[in-house]
This record gives sequence, C-alpha cells and structure tokens, in this order.
Amino acid sequence: MSDQARAELAPTGVLRAGINLSNFLLVTGRSPTAEPEGVAPDVAREIANSLGVPVHYVTFKSPGELADQAGKNIWDIGLIGAEPQRAAVMTFSAAYVEIEATYMVPPGSPIKSLAEVDRKGVKIVTSARSAYGLWLENNIKNAELIQVPGLDGAFNKFVEDKIDVLAGLRPGLLKDIAKIPGATILDGKFSAVQQAVGCNKPATAGAAYIAAFVEQAKKSGLIASLIEKHKVVGLSVAPPA
Repeated sequence: MSDQARAELAPTGVLRAGINLSNFLLVTGRSPTAEPEGVAPDVAREIANSLGVPVHYVTFKSPGELADQAGKNIWDIGLIGAEPQRAAVMTFSAAYVEIEATYMVPPGSPIKSLAEVDRKGVKIVTSARSAYGLWLENNIKNAELIQVPGLDGAFNKFVEDKIDVLAGLRPGLLKDIAKIPGATILDGKFSAVQQAVGCNKPATAGAAYIAAFVEQAKKSGLIASLIEKHKVVGLSVAPPA
C-alpha cells in the first residue's frame, strides 16, 4: 500500500464508508450502537483495517442518495451497485458479490418467461434508482417502466394498480410472493446486480488499492466467509475481474 492510496482514501484519518441501508442482503441489522451490520459494513471495516485507520459509516436510505454525494467530501468509499450512470461520478472496483434480479407476475398472468416482458402494452414497476432499475432504464425498449421510491413502494404500486410485472432482487421477491397467493417469480434473471466498492474521482492510487483489495478478498475466501457469517441467502461471490 502506498501513502498516496491512504491519503486519497482516508484524508481525514478515518475511512468514511457510504452504506446503502435499503439493500437488505448487504445490511442485515444494526449493532447495539445503531451502526449498520452485514456484509457491506464488514467489507468497509476490512478495508479500513488494511489501511490502518478506523471506519465511520455514513448511511443512506438508497443507493441513489449515496451516489448523489460523490465528490462532496461526505464519504470516501461507497458500497453500491456499479452501474454506468454511477461510474460517471465514481471509480468502481470489480464486483465483490452478485445478486440475481428477476420479475414477479400476478396470478393468472399471461407472461410466462423473461422474453415476454419487454413488449408493447406491458407495464413494469420497480424501485427507483436501484441498480436493477438503472439496468432496466438502459435496456427496456418496448414495455413501460414505472419507477417509484423504495422497495415497499414498488410492491404496493404493483398490487394496488394491478401492474403487469414487478422487477426486483430474487431474494426480495421470494418474500413478496408469500403475500400474493398464486403469483409467480419467472425463471432466470434479467440481470445480476454487481455490488462493488467505489471511490471519488480522481483518486487513482486509491482506486487501484480498492481494486486489488476486492480481488484478494474474493480469492482468499473473505467474501464467502462474510456471506456465511451473516447467513445471507441470495448472495454469491462475484467471479474474478
């Protein structure tokens, strides 16, 4: 590790880690002192330990709010999905974990496969500014995409307005389907949300350090051990960069 990397990543002597509280797979609880707990906070803590500095968590209700603070001296690293829109303002490592994103349809839906979703007349609702929502923004060509704030907001819109399709992370949809007898989660995935570690541009030495840390964390089994520690179903270690 270079002094330059430490200076770029922890200019205040503390690693300020931006944490997205809405990702229930990566933030699974709170400590007695109300700090976030889970795979993402633990990864941030391990990075801070490797730098030889303390960690301070800066929490956000959504990944979009976290990304909005890039370059504003609010956080030093941000743990969110690496999407093209965010890469314009942040430098990301390769993914450390992946989460499958797919669709749920209501009882009696004529939609039986992923290929039938992106068609004229079909309405898809999803959580606004989520990583998979950004993927849909970039890739849905024919269906109508409706984005509403929050996971609960998307589910409520799906039910109340009788929307054709709900897009989400498979683990979350597995919880939602229990509330709608007869609903179906489609086989396969439209995207794998890749959760990465980002830093503010133009921290080149810092970005290189984080990239190397993430690859070693995957290779050494650290990421797998954190998934096991927090008993998270639906997360998998991302492949090597």
